[in-house]
Amino acid sequence: MAGGGFASAASGGEFEAKITPIVIISCIMAATGGLMFGYDVGVSGGVTSMPPFLKKFFPTVYKKTVQEKGLDSNYCKYDNQGLQLFTSSLYLAGLTATFFASYTTRRLGRRLTMLIAGFFFICGVVLNAAAQDLAMLIVGRILLGCGVGFANQAVPVFLSEIAPPRIRGALNILFQLNVTIGILFANLVNYGTNKIKGGWGWRLSLGLAGIPALMLTVGALLVVDTPNSLIERGRLDEGKAVLRKIRGTDNVEPEFLELVEASRVAKEVKHPFRNLLKRRNRPQIVISIALQIFQQFTGINAIMFYAPVLFNTLGFGSDASLYSAVITGAVNVLSTVVSIYSVDKLGRRLLLLEAGVQMFLSQVAIAIILGIKVKDDSNDLSKVYAVVVVVLVCTFVSSFAWSWGPLGWLIPSETFPLETRSAGQSVTVCVNLLFTFVIAQAFLSMLCHFKFGIFLFFSGWVFIMSVFVLFLLPETKNIPIEEMTERVWKQHWFWKRFIDDDDKAANISNGFDPSSVL
Repeated sequence: MAGGGFASAASGGEFEAKITPIVIISCIMAATGGLMFGYDVGVSGGVTSMPPFLKKFFPTVYKKTVQEKGLDSNYCKYDNQGLQLFTSSLYLAGLTATFFASYTTRRLGRRLTMLIAGFFFICGVVLNAAAQDLAMLIVGRILLGCGVGFANQAVPVFLSEIAPPRIRGALNILFQLNVTIGILFANLVNYGTNKIKGGWGWRLSLGLAGIPALMLTVGALLVVDTPNSLIERGRLDEGKAVLRKIRGTDNVEPEFLELVEASRVAKEVKHPFRNLLKRRNRPQIVISIALQIFQQFTGINAIMFYAPVLFNTLGFGSDASLYSAVITGAVNVLSTVVSIYSVDKLGRRLLLLEAGVQMFLSQVAIAIILGIKVKDDSNDLSKVYAVVVVVLVCTFVSSFAWSWGPLGWLIPSETFPLETRSAGQSVTVCVNLLFTFVIAQAFLSMLCHFKFGIFLFFSGWVFIMSVFVLFLLPETKNIPIEEMTERVWKQHWFWKRFIDDDDKAANISNGFDPSSVL
């Protein structure tokens, strides 16, 4: 079939689906929400390692960083709750905003929710770049956090719904690819602005977030909403027209009827959040929550938020630390591209398990080197060991970037049925941001107390989550999004009992006892 199609096990036929330019353009536009998120993640670490920024907003931290050796623990130089709040306030705001975003995603559509995210991003950028005191800085970060909450709610769902199933994984990972590009862009900007004389480079770093913010806003104005969203809101003709447009064919009746039926079932659910607690939705909600917690406890955001600070702590010096952060950022982008090419071929499970081994070994090796070579009263790590640490960090980042990074968002967005999809995505984003906030707020203090043991702490979690994937995560590649229950959950050795038991309970409550026909 030209452009390719996929078999529908439920209907026994095929849904025709070409990879049309409008799908690619819509997905690229939507994924700029990831670019904004990534830039915000990456920029804070570089800015907080810039002396002029510290001198203006965090003078006590600035004094610690310029003290003579031996006056303070090398691992504790940046241990400051206010400094951690600058980074983490964004995620706390995103956590709150995601509940409102769930409502707008369902009632107003995916496209309008992305537009709201763009508005918050622009306001936050203006406040941050013009900040005169800590309060103004934090309010700006809170507005950016609201943007993150709305964007992370709408974009992955938009991408999963608009993409043909056989390339759904690759297109959904565009979001994560843009996150990594945003982080790399932020690291490059920080490296350049750190050299600006006059001490205002940090303003430029924070202000340039306006570029991805504008891209997301313009993109949201140009894209079409998803057929699922239009049908869900009763706009059937419009939904069918968009489905024809994005699939590149007039033969959309089978897929359209399946979407209409899914929408009808969804409308019967008056309280989607309460419905999430039903036994039949247990597999999706447990896996979604577990993936978000595990994703943060890999330690990736500790490295991405604070890469320049971390490298500075290890004795790299300001320029060298920013340069090392650029290297890890580049590795992050390239490895996410690997995921785009492999996720729909190799599958989700294989990537997660391989990465678990790679992340575990690299973190243990980092801990051993730092334990032997970095002392409390020394800021020096020899050049050879410094290079080895950067290589090991890159090894860790690369494995995360083709596995836990993108798949932590992809798997939840494709596994929830339509009636609980926006609520499920809301819980996913909420849990992710909650634990992102916890790590962001605690990491510098943990680094101070755990020292090199911080990497052993995270590697222990990597081991636990790899065992979880091995036994409890089913494969979801190439399966149409509305057929997950029949083809994934009902076939899994452990999760099928939740679906089957719930089906039996529903039949009995409707006056039908399945045992009576046996």
